[in-house]
Amino acid sequence: MPNTQTDLVVQRHGVVLDKSDHGFENAGALNPACIRVGDEVHMFYRAVRHGNYSTVGHCILKGPREVAMRADKPLMIPEHPYESQGIEDPRIVKIDDTYYMTYTVYDRMNALGAYATSQDLNTFIKHPVITPQFTYREFKKLIDCCPDLNQKYLFHYKMLKEHGLGEDMADKLLLWDKNLMFFPRKINGKFALLHRIHPGIQLVLFNDPKELDRKFWEQYIMDLKQHIVMDPMLRHESSHIGGGAPPIETADGWLIIYHAAEDTPNGFVYHACAALLDLDDPRKVIGRLKKPLISPQDEWEKEGYVKNIVFPSGTAVFDDDLYIYYGAADERVAVASVKMSALLDQLKMNAQ
Repeated sequence: MPNTQTDLVVQRHGVVLDKSDHGFENAGALNPACIRVGDEVHMFYRAVRHGNYSTVGHCILKGPREVAMRADKPLMIPEHPYESQGIEDPRIVKIDDTYYMTYTVYDRMNALGAYATSQDLNTFIKHPVITPQFTYREFKKLIDCCPDLNQKYLFHYKMLKEHGLGEDMADKLLLWDKNLMFFPRKINGKFALLHRIHPGIQLVLFNDPKELDRKFWEQYIMDLKQHIVMDPMLRHESSHIGGGAPPIETADGWLIIYHAAEDTPNGFVYHACAALLDLDDPRKVIGRLKKPLISPQDEWEKEGYVKNIVFPSGTAVFDDDLYIYYGAADERVAVASVKMSALLDQLKMNAQ
């Protein structure tokens, strides 16, 4: 692909939310789900207390940047064994009259995907885990049926063996599946969900979440290559990529802001990136920026709980301004904006 990307003007607005003295978020407030309602933005963020225990906090922004309300206790807390260490990195969309919040559940060992629904953004009903629950050894056997697959899909399985844990942990540790996010409407009558089995971004379509049982996922993973939306391919994606904010529908296609992890001699560097997907078949990539939209450069992105992190997870559109909310250094929420029209023009110039 020719590199036709010119410099987009990205305006950085700095930190919009930081950790507080409240016990449930005294170590971090980061990686928010965001949804605009009227002139307000509801932000559901990962609230971390010391010990890396995560809940979901809630605040409301007046306009795109001014905090008008911040709850002094979590909106959602762990209740089940599979989320005993926390609920992490929520994303949110509205489909018809229902809000869908997806998130990662973590029990110190396994990281899986679940969701909750709400009618009013105040009370959420949790639903069970919907991602595949296979051990890494089971996963390897299934993807052995899938020819010409990027070998990085075996990365975690190989790491277990290289560290002498293969015979034990490969039969205990479940496949990590993170960064779940629904599309904000059904596509061809089906729910559409992006998810991340390392190292790429995949799409799953279904009529009802109850369909996502073991038999469904067995067939899906044996045919995994057909469900891949994007795999890492650029220099700043040298480790892996994953979904960021939920897709935004435009006349030109589904705009996605995703994250990319670059493997450097000094550790991972996380960037915010952009791509444009086909409206009818989001597995077709229309365009993909060759450079990140946002990379760590300011102190709040380079220094924190984990250095050099820009992790986008929410957006809000005001007129032609796309506001991108991201976790900065795994400790706080920052925001930047870019003109939507200019971004779409760049993506169409970088057709795949």
